[in-house]
Formats: sequence, C-alpha cells, structure tokens
Amino acid sequence: MNSAREDLVSGAPAAHLYQPDLVVVDAVTDETPDTRTYRLRFRDADRAAAFTFRAGQFGEYSVFGAGESTFCIASPPTRTGYLECTVKAAGKVTGSLRQVDVGDLLGFRGPYGNAFPVEEWEGRDLVFIAGGIGLAPVRCVIWNVLDLRERYGDVTIVYGARSVADLVYKRELEEWAARDDVRLVTTVDPGGETADWTGEVGYVTPVVERAAPRAADAVAVLCGPPIVVKLTLPVLARLGFADDAVYTTLENRMKCGVGKCGRCNIGSVYVCKDGPVFTAAQLKALPQDY
Repeated sequence: MNSAREDLVSGAPAAHLYQPDLVVVDAVTDETPDTRTYRLRFRDADRAAAFTFRAGQFGEYSVFGAGESTFCIASPPTRTGYLECTVKAAGKVTGSLRQVDVGDLLGFRGPYGNAFPVEEWEGRDLVFIAGGIGLAPVRCVIWNVLDLRERYGDVTIVYGARSVADLVYKRELEEWAARDDVRLVTTVDPGGETADWTGEVGYVTPVVERAAPRAADAVAVLCGPPIVVKLTLPVLARLGFADDAVYTTLENRMKCGVGKCGRCNIGSVYVCKDGPVFTAAQLKALPQDY
C-alpha cells in the first residue's frame, strides 16, 4: 500500500484503489416501503478484525453486475463485528439492492472521508437534527454518543419525515423516547400523521425553533434534504449556535470516494477527501452550489 492510499483510507488494505472487500449480508430490515437497512460483515476474518472507522465516514457499496453507490456507515464505531448502511431505493444500484437477501455477497470500499469530532464534544450538550433518510448518518453519531453517554451533556434529537410511514429506525425512536437521558422530538409534515400519532405535526425547521434547544456550550449536528439544511441553519444561528458549532454532511455529492472522478468538487474542495463532514462556517466559505 502506498502512502497516498493510507492517507485516504483508514484501515483499508485492498491491493488496488477500486478493489472492494467482500461483505456478507447478515440481516435486512425494512425501515419504510422504499428504505432498508443492511447489516454486513467482512467475509475475511482478518479484515473484519482489522476494520475500524470513525463516526461520519462513508463507504462505497457495490452490487455485482449493477455498480456501486455511496452511503454513510450508519452503525457506530463503538459496536464492532459488523457495519450497517441504510438505503432508499432510487436508482439502478439502490434498486438492485432490493433484490439482495441474507447470505448474499456485496462489495465494500472504505472507510473514506473525515468524521465528526466526537472526542472534542465531550462535556458539551448535543443537538441532533435530521429529516427523512438524513437520520442515517446522524444515527451513527447518536449511538456513538449514547454508547459513551457519561462523557456528554444533554442530548436532544429532533427528527422529522413526510409521514409516519416515512420515519426510519422506528424501533430505535421508541428506544430513545423511553430513555430519561435523551430528549426526543419527532414530527411529520402536515397531512402525514395518523390517528394514533402522538408526535409533532409540522416541518422540521419550525419544530426546531419551537423546541429551542439550549445553544450555550452546545453542538448541533444537522442532516437531511438540502432544503432542510438550508432553512435550518439560520434558525440555529438565531438560537445562538455559532457557525463552528454546527456540523452537517454532504455525502450525496460523492461518487468515487477518493478524489479521482471530480463529481464532488465544490470550488477547490473535494467533498470525499475534505468532507463529507463540514461546519456551517466551512459551508459559508464554499461556492454556494452545494
């Protein structure tokens, strides 16, 4: 392995830059009618033992014969022996993943990119805000924090989707709601509620403003559709969150994962190498086309 490869990929020993490791599908969980979570383990035991990553990093997942796509690692680094990705069917590769079952083989390249600086956040309050499938990369950080709960202050989670049916990780939402060390606020868009829905009804951004999480010595993590991110950043600023205390991820910009294809560049920045995690301060310095 050359040094450039080592700089790009922490713990990835594949002989060639684009050569995936083989992973076995151990479990498939239906989250919504078009979204599934896949639990994967490396077929090679030595690779499994050596694999490490940090919260916020991503991988390239391949369905042989269909291609590969970029998704975050949705499971936390605090839980070893497997990795998870959550995929919404939207194209050729994600559609092919719908045909994958337990025991099948996929390809995985990674981990790539930077990470959320969870160690720097110790002792601070944390606010997690997500919309729709944007909960996947946030879930990784949430579980990283909750598995080391004593290291952090108050934890607030605000999560919304178009409808009750579109909420992902429903079992985990119930688990977080039942904890006395987590404040969970869930919301669905107007018209998306059901008769037994007990959460908020409204778009994520105004719900965040009503929830009014405390900004003093706090960090906010935000992920979701671009419109959610765009509209929520000013709300966080009004609540008192500093730009360098607000983090988001731009993973939907990436393709090759290693800065070769140029698909993810924004000005001089390559999202796959310089991101995908950015602060609001860093976003403001980018050309406004993200």
